[in-house]
Amino acid sequence: MTTRLDALPHRHVLTLPAMPAAVRLARETAEQALTEWGIGLRHPTVDPALLILAELVANSVRHAALLSPQLTVIYATDRDRLALAVHDRHPYQPPLYGALAGNNTGGLATVMELTLGLGGTAVIDPDTDGNGKSIWITLPL
Repeated sequence: MTTRLDALPHRHVLTLPAMPAAVRLARETAEQALTEWGIGLRHPTVDPALLILAELVANSVRHAALLSPQLTVIYATDRDRLALAVHDRHPYQPPLYGALAGNNTGGLATVMELTLGLGGTAVIDPDTDGNGKSIWITLPL
């Protein structure tokens, strides 16, 4: 998955401590990057994308910080799509599409509802050593 996204012309990587302030910093950095790349903050995909990003970062902080004191956020785009990823070094891979089953109302269910509602995709890209993963969200622009 990441190989295809490496070809996107606009890309930004941000590494943050796995602390609650990471949510705000990741969102502010995304807003700045999108603006620099010519994607207006009023674009209909931007607000949901920022909420998705905030939920993924918050989940990483909440659930992975003990094993992953840092997390990495990747933003990438071209004129047709926006890709966001959050990487941590915790081995657990949550069932993305399973979050929609049952009465799950947590952050991951919100991420999946927004992603699918926008016609996007979500995948987990595990680290080769099995001790971490990236959750990639790709949304059409």
